[in-house]
This record gives sequence, structure tokens and C-alpha cells, in this order.
Amino acid sequence: MRIGFHASHEQISPRQLLADVQHAERVGYDMAMCSDHFSPWSARQGHSGYAWSWLGAALATTDLEFGCVCAPGQRYHPAIVAQKIASLGQMFPGRFWTALGSGEASNEHITGDRWPDKETRTRRLEECVDVIRRMLDGEEVTHDGLVRVDRARLWDLPQERPRLVAPVVSVESATRVAAWADALITINQPVEKLRDIIDAYRAADGRGPISLQVHLSWAPAADEAEAIAWDQWRSNVFAPPVCWDTETHEGFDTMAEHVTMDSVHQSVVVSHDLSEHRDRLAEFGGLGFDDIYLHHVGQEQTAYLDAFSEQVLPALRG
Repeated sequence: MRIGFHASHEQISPRQLLADVQHAERVGYDMAMCSDHFSPWSARQGHSGYAWSWLGAALATTDLEFGCVCAPGQRYHPAIVAQKIASLGQMFPGRFWTALGSGEASNEHITGDRWPDKETRTRRLEECVDVIRRMLDGEEVTHDGLVRVDRARLWDLPQERPRLVAPVVSVESATRVAAWADALITINQPVEKLRDIIDAYRAADGRGPISLQVHLSWAPAADEAEAIAWDQWRSNVFAPPVCWDTETHEGFDTMAEHVTMDSVHQSVVVSHDLSEHRDRLAEFGGLGFDDIYLHHVGQEQTAYLDAFSEQVLPALRG
């Protein structure tokens, strides 16, 4: 099982996040992944750098493998997504993958286009995946559907096509994406639900590695760990469809006024005790995940990176 660093563009400036991922490599993290937002979930988070220019810098200044979550179809035309993936894959062979999702209104509403219902978004994503995959295979693509493409061809292709990964949060999605995904990634949820997601994906002949992103909060003192999680992540606890359909950080912050700390604990592993983090991560690993990406939800990453590299990562690998 490999352990990765999650770079949260909504919470940290691109310059600082570049230094953070370089630090993560120095202290022993195996790989990294990042979000791709146009706006943060909360004014308290306060950032949203452009992930794709950051990825070029991060790949060039580390030796880590990187992934990025991306939503083609509205904010990004699929041909442009294919071009971005191909360029990074050509420059950094074997070190880049992309998780292709159906998106969230908080990022996609900026185009002024109507936000579709979930089934339409899923079908649009499937069309985009087909376009992107065909272009990465060297085809000239014309397509007329929920997205339109006219004679799009990539002129610089990677030697090996980067993995197109499916991000899922439900059993139903895990079954559906198995038809196209090269791998699967999900987020920390109750162990029983995670087991069901893995089983559903494999039962539908889902291929490739399975990864987990874990939201956590750590600090030397218990009250500090809770304060970090409360400040930074109480706007992120809402289940679908609320998290998919809310358009602005003001909307999330208004809803977050009614969130309890118990709700935060359901979404974030919060503890000052490093052994508790070890045990929870080992439990997740025991489900069969190939890779686990750790997302400390605080905006200051250095102390967390150092503490986990010394006392958590070695135990998990052992």
C-alpha cells in the first residue's frame, strides 16, 4: 500500500502548495494528487489556484506520481482536457493520471450554462470520457451529443496513455463506471460502505488499482485538531445532491452555520493521537486499497507532514 499527499487548491495558495508537496516528497510520501476548483467551498478556505499550471510545476520539481480530479463537459471542453492530459503525460511519462467526474455546480456555474440533472451530467461525462480516450489513442474525433467536437486531434501524444480514473462515492456509481474506468478512487466513508463500493466495482469487472482519499485533522492537542477540522471542513460535510448543486461559497457557509461537530467527525478523522490515525488508516488499508491519499484539512501542512512521516507512514508500511 502506497501513501500519498492530497494537495487542496481550495485551501492553500499555489505557491505554498508547491512547497508543501515538495516537503511531502522529502519526508517520504510516495505520490500526490490534487483538486481542481474554480472557487473554494468556504470563504474561510479562501483559495483556488489553477490546478493544471500547478501540476506542471509540481511534476517538474519532484519525482512523484500525480493525479488530478477534473470535470469535463461544462467548464472544460473534453478536447482541451485531452490536450492537457496528453501534454503532461508526454512530458512526464508514467507519472500522471486524471480522475474524471461529473462536476459540481460551485465550479461549473461560471459558464452561465444551465446546470443539468445528475443523470444528464453522468451521460455527458461518459461522452467526454469516450472523446478523451479516443483522442489520447491518436484518433481525430468528431462528436455531436451532449458535448460537441469537430475534427479534434492531438499532435503530441504520450507513449503510454495516462490512466482515466473514476471518482465515486456510491455503490451505484462504482458499478456504472466499471465500463470505462482504468481505476477507481473514493473518499473515506463507513467501512461497510467502502467494502460495498470495492465489491461492486470488481463484480462489474472494474479494472486497475483502487484508491482512497482520507480527510483527517491532526494537531498536538485535541482541541486544536478539532478547531482545525471545524474551521476548514464544516462546509464540506453535505451529502449529495446538496454538495453537487449548491453554486456559491456563500451558500455553503450559510448551511454550515447549522453543522455540528459530530457531523464534522463523520467526514473527517479528527484526533491528536497519532496511534488513532494509524489504526484508522490501517483499517482502511485492510479493505484492499492499493493507494491511500491523506488530506490534512488544515491550511498549515508542515507539522502534520513531519509527524506522520515519523510515526504513521512507517507503521502502515510495516
